[in-house]
Amino acid sequence: MGSALLLHNLDFLLVSLLSGLYLVYADDVLTKEEQIGLLFKAKRKCEENIKSKHNIPDGFCSPEWDGIVCWPEGPPGKLVSTTCPEYIYDFNHKGLAYRKCDNNGTWKLAPTNKTWANYNECAKFLYPYNYSHEKEVFHRLYLIYTVGYSISLGSLMVAVVILGYFRRLHCTRNYIHMHLFVSYMLRAISIFVKDVVLYSGSALENMERVTVEDLKSITEAPPANKAQFIGCKVVVTFFLYFLATNYYWILVEGLYLHSLIFMTFFSDRKYLWGFTLIGWGVPAMFVTAWAAVRAIFADTECWDLSAGNLKWIYQAPILVAVAVNFILFLNIIRVLATKLRETNAGRCDTRQQYRKLLKSTLVLMPLFGVHYIIFNAMPYTEVSGVPWLIQMHYEMLFNSFQGFLVAIIYCFCNGEVQAEIKKAWSRRTLALDFKRKARSGSNTYSYGPMVSHTSVTNVTARGPLALHLTTRLGPATVNGHRNLPGYVKNGSISENSIPSSAQELHIPEEEHSAHTRPCEDEKPSPVVEEERETVM
Repeated sequence: MGSALLLHNLDFLLVSLLSGLYLVYADDVLTKEEQIGLLFKAKRKCEENIKSKHNIPDGFCSPEWDGIVCWPEGPPGKLVSTTCPEYIYDFNHKGLAYRKCDNNGTWKLAPTNKTWANYNECAKFLYPYNYSHEKEVFHRLYLIYTVGYSISLGSLMVAVVILGYFRRLHCTRNYIHMHLFVSYMLRAISIFVKDVVLYSGSALENMERVTVEDLKSITEAPPANKAQFIGCKVVVTFFLYFLATNYYWILVEGLYLHSLIFMTFFSDRKYLWGFTLIGWGVPAMFVTAWAAVRAIFADTECWDLSAGNLKWIYQAPILVAVAVNFILFLNIIRVLATKLRETNAGRCDTRQQYRKLLKSTLVLMPLFGVHYIIFNAMPYTEVSGVPWLIQMHYEMLFNSFQGFLVAIIYCFCNGEVQAEIKKAWSRRTLALDFKRKARSGSNTYSYGPMVSHTSVTNVTARGPLALHLTTRLGPATVNGHRNLPGYVKNGSISENSIPSSAQELHIPEEEHSAHTRPCEDEKPSPVVEEERETVM
C-alpha cells in the first residue's frame, strides 16, 4: 500500500479512462484533453480553497493538491480520507482515498520518498485482467458500429438515388423518406468524422502512456490555448445536430403516417414544408442554444465532455421526440388491431390475425424508432457489468444498422420501387436489342407473343432510328398513336411484386388510400396513358 500501489492502480485507471471510453457516445466520453482540463479546474479550485483558509491548527498537516485530489488539513497521527473525485470519470465515486498524517505534522512518506496515498478503493475494479477484457469489449463495439454505419451509409445512398431518379416515385411520402435517409447518412458521416478528429490512432497511443506523474507535471504547466480546440467544438456541435435531426425525421415519419390514418382531409403538399421545418429547423434551434450556453458557461477545451445539466438543452427535446413517436406507434398499433378484429369477425383462424399484426408491428418499429425506448430509462454510469454490456451491444447494433433496415423496408422492398426498376430494365433491354438487330441489318424479327413483326426504316449513320411496330393480335395504333416499346401499364409488373411498406400494414383502403396509392403528384396526360403497352 505504498506509492508503487498508487501508481500501479492509477496507471490502469488512466489507460482505461483515456483510451477505452472513446467509443461511447459523445456526451459520455473523456478525451485526454478533457481530462486534463478537468484536472486544471480542480487544481484551481483547490488552490483557491487553500488560500481562503487562514487558520490551520498547529501540528496539523497542511492542505495540498497532489495532482489528482485536493487533500484537506489532517490532524497529527490520524488517517485522513477524502471521497474519490468525480472528475475522474472511471473512478469508483463511492470509494475513499486515504493519507496518513504523522505526529510531527507532515504527511507520511513512502519508501520512495514520495507522499504515501492509498487510492485502492477508487480504482478497485481496475486490474490487468479486467482492463484487457474491457479493451476487447470496446474494440468489439467499435467494429460493430463501424461496420453497421458503413453498410447503412452505402445502402441509404443507393436508396436516395433510386427515389430521386424515377419521377413517378416523386411524391410527399417518398420526399419524407428521402429526408429521413439523408439524416441517417449525415449521422453516420458525422460519427466517422468525430472519430477521426477526436480519437486518432496516434492520440490513443499517447493516452496509453499517461501516468499519474504525467498528470501531476501537466497540471503544473499553464493551460493550453483554447483556439486549437475550435475544430473539435465544431465537429461535436455538428454531430449533435445531425443526431438530433435523425430523431426528428423519425418523428416526422410518425406524424405523417398518423395524419394519413386519423385525418379525413389531409393535403400532402400543404404540410410538407411544415414537416421539413420540424425535421431540420427544430434541432437547429436547440443545438444552437446549447452551443451558445456551452460557449458562455462551460467553454472547456473540447465540448466532447458533458458539462453537467447543460446536456439537457439538447437531450430533453430528443427524449420528447422519442416519447411522442412511441405514443403514435402505440396508437397506430391499436387501430390496426381493431381493424383486424373487425375484418376477421366470424373467422376461427386467429393465428393468422396475430401474424398480420406482428408483421405490421415489425414494419413500423424501425420507422418509429421504438427500440430507443427500451433502454432509455437506463443510463449507464459505469463501464462495467453485465447490464452495461447488454445495453451497449444492443444500442451499437441497432443504432448503426437502423439506416440499413429502413432502406430495405421502405425502398428496396417497396412494390412501386421494384416496378419502376423492372420497367427501366425492360426499356434498356429492348433498346439494346433493337440496336443490336439494327446493326446486324435484320429487317424482320420476332419479339414476344404480342409484338411479332417490326420493320426497320430510315436507318442512317447520323439520323435517329425510326421504328414502326405492327402486331398480329390487335391494331397497330391506339387513338392514332403508335405503340411505344418499353412502356408497361401502371401496375402490370408490380402485381406480384413485394408490397410497399404502407401496404404491409394491412390498413383498409377506404381509410388509408392516401398512403398506399402510387405517387400521383405529377399525373401523365390521358394520351400518354393510352400509349403504354406491354411488349414483354
